[in-house]
Amino acid sequence: MNTFRFDQHSKRPIPLDPHFTPIILGNHAFEKAVKSSTHAIKIGIALERNQGQISTFYAMIFGDEDNQHEANYRYVERLIKTLLWTKGGFRIYLSCPRDLGMYIKSVYHEEGARAFDVRFMSRVYDQPFEIKLMDFHHLPQTYELTKPIGRHMNGCRIGFDAGGSDRKVSAVIDGETVFSEEVVWHPKLMENPDYHLAGIKDSIYRAASHLPRIDGIGVSAAGVYVDNEVKVASLFIKVPDDLFEQKVKRLFIDLAHELGDVPIEVANDGDVTALAGAMSKNVGRVMGIAMGTSEAAGYVDQEGHITGWLNELAFVPIDYHAHAMVDEWSGDRGCGVKYFSQDAIIKLAEAGGIHFDASLSPAEKLKSVQKMMEHQDPVAQEIYETMGVYLGYGVAYYASFYDIEHVLVLGRVLSGKGGEMMIDRANHLLHDEFPDLAKRITIELPDEKSRRVGQSIAAASLPEIKKRG
Repeated sequence: MNTFRFDQHSKRPIPLDPHFTPIILGNHAFEKAVKSSTHAIKIGIALERNQGQISTFYAMIFGDEDNQHEANYRYVERLIKTLLWTKGGFRIYLSCPRDLGMYIKSVYHEEGARAFDVRFMSRVYDQPFEIKLMDFHHLPQTYELTKPIGRHMNGCRIGFDAGGSDRKVSAVIDGETVFSEEVVWHPKLMENPDYHLAGIKDSIYRAASHLPRIDGIGVSAAGVYVDNEVKVASLFIKVPDDLFEQKVKRLFIDLAHELGDVPIEVANDGDVTALAGAMSKNVGRVMGIAMGTSEAAGYVDQEGHITGWLNELAFVPIDYHAHAMVDEWSGDRGCGVKYFSQDAIIKLAEAGGIHFDASLSPAEKLKSVQKMMEHQDPVAQEIYETMGVYLGYGVAYYASFYDIEHVLVLGRVLSGKGGEMMIDRANHLLHDEFPDLAKRITIELPDEKSRRVGQSIAAASLPEIKKRG
């Protein structure tokens, strides 16, 4: 048997990214080749996270007789990477051939290629990260908890959405918005957390001035939040660890105390995106993807509950190409953040020969491409067609791990005509290349009702307000 290769390129030409190698196509080819082997073996991967929750996944790989060790290594490493950032976990139980297990242990190690992933998971779950090799029959079985989220509209509420380029706030009384405001800020560039605290307080207090009282505060923000504590968040990426511990970790809890110990609920902005879509359509199985300075994602299951999964799709790989763009934060290649964000637009624009003034910020570069799109510039159209191809293949890959019916896509990248073209191309790709998925999955922009609900308004619905006795 020849050495298996993952370089299954898109069936449609992508002039601005001809090397794009969708992970979903590579995996399908790998799985097909394994299925045809008479030596294939079954492996098991179980990830443990908080509250004893376990997510277990099984896969087939080549047996030793197939002599496809490198292909097995590549496939399983990318699979574990995906599972870590979709499900989350501080401990991996792995049942597989010993050579593969030792390879994975060397990669997911504090001094290995995935040192960032190891440190991140340790920080999120306050546990040392480890990989345990074990017998297949002793692999832990799935145990997961879900909980309802949001949809509370009674009382006087504040909803705050902390984005990487702007912050939005709404004051809501019994479901009706009485005040909303959007303010540009630059949290990812600031080392002093006093900048972040001042901006957050300014928005919250402005909203509070339009309410007779504050019954609850809901916060939507990029990052990982556990029991309303900030664990890891790109908003504070420049803040030194010591200042993070002192001033950032409990900032929302402290703010709620400062305002009179009002109920507060902090959620990942991706989950709030999914919640906004579920609220507007009164449905479940919703994935929300927000594209701005990064990719944020969330998921609401068939019961309208959040799963407790990590859902950090910015770090999930979607491109197998060996020279795919590197994410500066994690140091890994081919991850969603470089395909579903303003960085992707800029990357494709430069590949198409667009030269930006060096003084422009990433957000300003995005706006210039969107302006070109309004005038039907052919390069701008190619950019959004390519983004649609990325999205179609990306959603097909995400559907391997999520039970999805509705994909709600929003964020500044989707503004204007480009967003409509991107969604159209993505849906067409699903229809042409993944017809079974296209029968049940719809990729869409927010409708007018969703826009009225909005991220900050959905955030306002997060805390449950107990009735006054």
